[in-house]
Amino acid sequence: MRNLTRQLAKSSGWFLTAILVVAVICGVASADEPAAAPAKAVIDTGDTSWLLISTALVMLMTPGLAFFYGGLVRRKNMLSVLMQCLMILCLISLQWVLFGYSLSFGPDHRSLIGGLDWSFLKNVGLEPNPAYAPTVPHQMFMMFQMMFAVITPALIIGAFAERMRFSALCIFMLLWATVVYDPVAHWVWGVGGFIRNWGALDFAGGTVVHINAGMTALACALMLGRRQGYPNGMSPPHNLPFAVLGAALLWFGWFGFNAGSALGASSLACSAFTVTHIAAAAAGLSWAILDWLKHKKPTTLGLITGAVAGLVAITPASGYVNPMGAIWIGIGAGVIPWFAVTYFKNLLGYDDSLDAFGVHGVGGMWGAIATGIFATKAVNPAGADGLLYGNPTQFLIQVKAVIITVVFSFVAGIVLLKAVDIVMKLRVSEHEERVGLDLTQHREAAYTLID
Repeated sequence: MRNLTRQLAKSSGWFLTAILVVAVICGVASADEPAAAPAKAVIDTGDTSWLLISTALVMLMTPGLAFFYGGLVRRKNMLSVLMQCLMILCLISLQWVLFGYSLSFGPDHRSLIGGLDWSFLKNVGLEPNPAYAPTVPHQMFMMFQMMFAVITPALIIGAFAERMRFSALCIFMLLWATVVYDPVAHWVWGVGGFIRNWGALDFAGGTVVHINAGMTALACALMLGRRQGYPNGMSPPHNLPFAVLGAALLWFGWFGFNAGSALGASSLACSAFTVTHIAAAAAGLSWAILDWLKHKKPTTLGLITGAVAGLVAITPASGYVNPMGAIWIGIGAGVIPWFAVTYFKNLLGYDDSLDAFGVHGVGGMWGAIATGIFATKAVNPAGADGLLYGNPTQFLIQVKAVIITVVFSFVAGIVLLKAVDIVMKLRVSEHEERVGLDLTQHREAAYTLID
């Protein structure tokens, strides 16, 4: 028995020794092996699902804008506004696929433009692009950004509604998307863009969308001149319920606009969703109170205009501010654009038909600058602290980005409008304007009266 025990112990010793030797050899071998290649980006189904929904929500904003604007014009121009918005949806979608996306987000060329490397969606496939959205298909990110490219020029319609020729609109919008929107999108969002390299914050499009469209809207109002009978002979909005419906669709779609810009189903998307709603509510209430004080009655038009102004202002800040910051941004959006629409426009005498500049241009400027005030890394560590959190540099960067966008968008807009006017004339004739664009541009009428 003793011999058997000794043999087992001896055998166990040899066995343990063999295990240690093998372990050492394996350890040395593994240490000499090259490091494993980094894992490929993996599509996250939750993030992709959220971005699919967000893309659909942002697409819904364009017909929502059509009803918002359409309800505010006169009856004889209702269909023209709907047609203009839907034509832009078709036209810019194809421009985006052919070369617009490549110019905006393609490989950088001197920090100014994306070039044509991704034109016709070459190299824009179903695998994620780690530089932009590492957990969703690259094509999904492209589609999400397409809806931003569509609604931005549609916003400009509010400045020249009821007086631009439809053919001129089509050419101008195609040129504007290519020459103005795509470069600014690359500067702010594209990898290598110089405004992005400065560290400017624009979570969902304060500069790219709203300042860009708002400044060109001002250029359009100045270039096309006033509508016949402006200001004393103008009829009130022909269908406020349509305008309310449109504003509600915009508010609903804006959750995709801002929360979708988190590019994933995350806590950041939740935060952006929350502050978007809070800012809209604060701005709508502020505008309604100011109308109440001035006109002795609160107006439905004032409430919905204020809510849209709040949505505009929170857009660049939505991924960087907390709920209290959103309240202050919303209050500012209800006050500053109100003064621009109520007093500044009348003081200068330009005819911004549906206040595209007052709401989107002025509201966008306030939102971009306010981002530099209220942003905090507590909400988004990938962002930056603003002025109130000890970082005045971020405030100055935001101001600089606003100035660059304001000047470029306005000047480029004037140049493009003059070029189109020389070639094909921008404005309809006096007779066509008197009859209405529905009949003269489209041979249709929004409403049929039956005796």
